[in-house]
Amino acid sequence: MSDEPTGSADPLTTAGETGVTEEPKVSAPEPPPRRLRLLLSVAAVVLALDVVTKVLAVKLLPPGQPVSIIGDTVTWTLVRNSGAAFSMATGYTWVLTLIATGVVVGIFWMGRRLVSPWWAVGLGMILGGAMGNLVDRFFRAPGPLRGHVVDFFSVGWWPVFNVADPSVVGGAILLVILSIFGFDFDTVGRRKADER
Repeated sequence: MSDEPTGSADPLTTAGETGVTEEPKVSAPEPPPRRLRLLLSVAAVVLALDVVTKVLAVKLLPPGQPVSIIGDTVTWTLVRNSGAAFSMATGYTWVLTLIATGVVVGIFWMGRRLVSPWWAVGLGMILGGAMGNLVDRFFRAPGPLRGHVVDFFSVGWWPVFNVADPSVVGGAILLVILSIFGFDFDTVGRRKADER
């Protein structure tokens, strides 16, 4: 019997005669699912509710005359708003239209990298509300970029609003809460403590 080691015991030749060992193939981890579909679904629901309720309000409510729901505290009150959510910044209609258009474009851009389902919900609420009010800005009197938004719901001393307004504000509040507690839009869970 020979004292020389055979090729099969030599670690450099275990993969064959080439002398190169084969590394086991490690499959790359699956990327987390994208949430664009969830974002767009939430936005579509908000947009549909906003548009339908505005059409009904214009058709059924007398302009400027409150219709009681709960006494004088909660009423249907049809008004045309040239300002932002909850009748803020009236008189800056074209500026608000450009800002809302920028927000919509920005959300679509972010949506391509969106991973967090909660961020998808928050951004979807903002997108749906912004698009709902943009429909009015572009298609209602007095004209494109200057259209007045239909508001119809009044609660106490709070300014008259529509479905889009609390959706935008609620979505923004959700995103702030997610950010405070360490949930990023491009991750599924919370950031680690050393990344904050």
